[in-house]
Amino acid sequence: MQDLPHHYKIAAAAGPEGNVNLTGDKLDAIPSAPPAEYGGPGDRWSPETLLVASVADCFILTFRAIARASKLSWNSLSCDCEGTLERAEGTTKFTGFVINATLEVPEGTNEEKANRILQKAETGCLITNSLSGATHLNAVVSVKS
Repeated sequence: MQDLPHHYKIAAAAGPEGNVNLTGDKLDAIPSAPPAEYGGPGDRWSPETLLVASVADCFILTFRAIARASKLSWNSLSCDCEGTLERAEGTTKFTGFVINATLEVPEGTNEEKANRILQKAETGCLITNSLSGATHLNAVVSVKS
């Protein structure tokens, strides 16, 4: 890892109608639009879906790093994440995120250790640590024989 601070620069451009084009150095462009809940088409990434995707992505990447450092063998990790957007404290904001994660590990794996690493990934995720909404992890460790 490079020394902190890290800086991430993204550009957004749009006209009066249509998609917002999100671009970054060496990154594929992402077309964005409002979600259906805000009158958008509902078939493109939106700021809301990108934020929730960031929580899920960061959880898996954080788990991967901690598992590697802890020498935990694992086969796969899948998760779905639900963010709750509501009116709270006079403003519309995300008030919570629920991560439902299923970790598949090889037979003979210490399941307690695997669960501890899943919990560490939840508390160590820099995205959720940067947000005000509470995060809750529902984790399942599945032994693959």
